[in-house]
Amino acid sequence: MGIERYRLGCAMWGLKSWVGELFAPNTKSAEFLAAYASVFNAVEGNTTFYGVPDANSVARWRDATPASFHFCFKFPRRISHELRLVGAAAETRAFLEALAPLGPRLGPFFLQLPPEFDVGSLPALSAYLRSLPPQWRYAVEVRSLTFFRGDAEARLVETLVRHGIDRVVLDARVLHRTVSDDDWIVESKRRKPDMPVRRIAIAANPFLRLIGNDVLADASTCVASWAHIAAGWLDEGRTPYVFLHSPDDFFAPRMCTAFHGALSAWRDVGEMPRWPGMARACRQMTLL
Repeated sequence: MGIERYRLGCAMWGLKSWVGELFAPNTKSAEFLAAYASVFNAVEGNTTFYGVPDANSVARWRDATPASFHFCFKFPRRISHELRLVGAAAETRAFLEALAPLGPRLGPFFLQLPPEFDVGSLPALSAYLRSLPPQWRYAVEVRSLTFFRGDAEARLVETLVRHGIDRVVLDARVLHRTVSDDDWIVESKRRKPDMPVRRIAIAANPFLRLIGNDVLADASTCVASWAHIAAGWLDEGRTPYVFLHSPDDFFAPRMCTAFHGALSAWRDVGEMPRWPGMARACRQMTLL
C-alpha cells in the first residue's frame, strides 16, 4: 500500500501542530521525518535554502526514510539570490556533495530564482544549468514577470528543454483571490507571487507547487483541475512531483489527501497510507 506513479508531499516534513493530526499523539520531533515518510513519498527540502546541512543531518535523513522516498532540496539562497548563479561553482559543488549520500532518495533539486532575476539574466541561467552535474535532476522556478512577455517565455522553455530541466509551476491563484486580513494569509500572499500559470510539461518530472488558503473547499476546483492534468502527464510516461501548500501548513496534508483522491478518480495511483494521527483527523479529510 502506498502512493504510486507520482510523487506527493508538503513543503516540510515536520510541523509541531501535526502531532495528533498527521502524526500520532506524543510523536517526538526526532520522529517527525519517519512519520511523514510513512504517508508521503516526497517532500520539498526548503531547509537547504538557508544553508548546507552537515553530514550528521544528512545521515539522519537517510536513516529515517526508505530508499523510495524523495527529497527535492532547494538550492541555497547564497547561490540563487545572492550570487544570482554567477561565480557559484564552489558553493554548488559543496551543496550537491553534501547531499550526495542520500543517493536514490534525491529527487529533482529545486532552483528558485528571485524576482530580480529577469529575462536579461537568461544567459546566466543557461550557463549555470550547463555546468550542473548530469547525474542529478533539476527543476527551475522563475519569479519575474519579464519571462512571460514577448518571446521571453519561448526562450526560457528552449533553454530548459536544451538542458533537460523541468520547469516548476507555482499556482497561487486560490491564495491571491482570497480576501482576508488574517496574518497567515497576508504573509503568504507577500511570499508567494501571483504568477501566470502554465500547464505544459517540459521534461520527465513536472514539478507543481499548489498553494491553497486554509479553506479546503475553496481549493477543490483547482485541485480537481490539476489532478486531471497530472493524469495526462502520467499517460505521457512522466512522473509528476506535486507539493501542496497552505498559509498555515497545518492544512497541507489534508490538501495532499484531497489531491490524491482526485487523481485516483482518473488513474490508479495506489492508496495513500493511513495517517499515524488521530482517526478524527482522517474523517475530516473528506471535506473535499
